[in-house]
Amino acid sequence: MESNILGIGTATPAHRFSQSEILGFMIKAHGLTGKDAKRLEALYRASGIRYRHSVLDDYGAAVDAFTFYPKNGRLEPFPTISSRMNRYKREALPLCQKAVTDLEKAIGLKPKWQKEITHLVTVSCTGMYAPGLDLELLQQLGLAGDVQRTAINFMGCYAAFNAMKVADNICRSHNGAQVLVVCVELCTLHFQNQPTEDNLLANALFADGAVAMLIAGKKKNGVNLKLANFLCDVDTTGETDMAWQIGDFGFEMKLSAYVPDIVKGGIGKLTEKLLRQHGGSVAAVDYFAIHPGGKRILESIEEAIGIEKAQNWAAYEILREFGNMSSPTVLFVLKRIMQSLSEKDEGKKVLSFAFGPGLTLESMLLEINVGSNA
Repeated sequence: MESNILGIGTATPAHRFSQSEILGFMIKAHGLTGKDAKRLEALYRASGIRYRHSVLDDYGAAVDAFTFYPKNGRLEPFPTISSRMNRYKREALPLCQKAVTDLEKAIGLKPKWQKEITHLVTVSCTGMYAPGLDLELLQQLGLAGDVQRTAINFMGCYAAFNAMKVADNICRSHNGAQVLVVCVELCTLHFQNQPTEDNLLANALFADGAVAMLIAGKKKNGVNLKLANFLCDVDTTGETDMAWQIGDFGFEMKLSAYVPDIVKGGIGKLTEKLLRQHGGSVAAVDYFAIHPGGKRILESIEEAIGIEKAQNWAAYEILREFGNMSSPTVLFVLKRIMQSLSEKDEGKKVLSFAFGPGLTLESMLLEINVGSNA
């Protein structure tokens, strides 16, 4: 038995900001002047990002028009974790529904497709509540009450890989399984206004987005992506360089500038081992779906595995247009690649990576699998 990605739907919030707009907000919020403001401006210029989306309109608004942060330059009293989770609960479900609608269009799902879903896997590390997003999706989408639900929480940018592993195991174990995977991250709810190196870097990268993906044992007509193999490794030397914890005023990111070097040090061996299991090498890979955690991370991986920037085109496009949305981001990249494929690509391979706290390195090999009604 096998498992295939039949299609991917994506969604972003309505509020879209240029990096220069967000930079203006950050300079004021951090109280930066002179050389410090210039250094932050240089960071934003070098990010490779043009636009990001947020469920909050404050990042492009005048102070007196804020709807979430206090209407003063100090942003005091700074929003509590409770206020941020209340906003998450309000915003996450509609964004997920938007992604599901995009999935329906991408695949051309038949009416009442929801009744064929056997499993639901939800992913998020930027908000939580119970009864949670999984039950709300079940009700709003009209899924059957006996759908088996799995929630993957607080794993960070690589969490979509764990969702795909769960779906893969389900499809290989249960004949006829159809797994709906939904990832949603509202990273911008967790803006931190202390001008530490970690905060300045995180605030320059992260954005909001959602993905809905259908994985099944069967193939649909046209292009599918077969989940061929997964391989994970952990480099504990980077344990303190990427972390995510709950503070009194939001979730706090630890993001060191050393992360690209740590990723570079481990990704080569991981890639070699993954591809060796299939009797291949990087030269035999046709497409690359790499999580754009940042421009330097993409450059480090290219150097480590010996590929050109042009081969990594999809990751740069997503980074430029959306920034880093945590767990959904690599699936935005994968969708962009799927949109470029045709039936002539049958049998070609896609290599994918994502990384997160630990420091965790995830890799995946996919094969382009064409279905036919004939």
